[in-house]
Amino acid sequence: MIVFETARLVVRQLTADDHERFFMLNGDPEVMRFIRPAKTREESDAALNEMLAAGEPEEGGRWMVEEKGNGNFVGTFAIIPLPYDTTKIQLGYALIPAQWGKGYATELTKAGLNYFWEQTAREEIFAVTETPNLPSQKVLLNAGFHLLLKRDMDGKPILVYSVRRPAGK
Repeated sequence: MIVFETARLVVRQLTADDHERFFMLNGDPEVMRFIRPAKTREESDAALNEMLAAGEPEEGGRWMVEEKGNGNFVGTFAIIPLPYDTTKIQLGYALIPAQWGKGYATELTKAGLNYFWEQTAREEIFAVTETPNLPSQKVLLNAGFHLLLKRDMDGKPILVYSVRRPAGK
């Protein structure tokens, strides 16, 4: 099922057919460098199975991203609770290296924000990035986020960004 679309991308629900793509992303140390340790195939399969069994959360979810028209795998997009404060929601994405540099992260983030404002009554959404992840910081700023605070999480310096609901949304 399609969750939302952009001019070039389709964001859809995860399925049991996504194990290979999910591992392509979650098993890649370069992709995971600023997210979490890369997973083995078994860990990746178990994580996807757990997500599928849990179903979609009340607000948001974790989804696959594909190019429109050809279905080429791009990555994943998520609107999920913050790990250190589950009362707050964050937006995040991970793209395979072959899809970097095409503007997809900014496109996804902007469309994801619109989706979030349409689907919830929340007034604010957050995003987290490690301090050295300059490309993601640029994406967040281009999408309208602002730096809220710097903190330490799991021994790593992170930056927390937020954006408030625009007037009329």
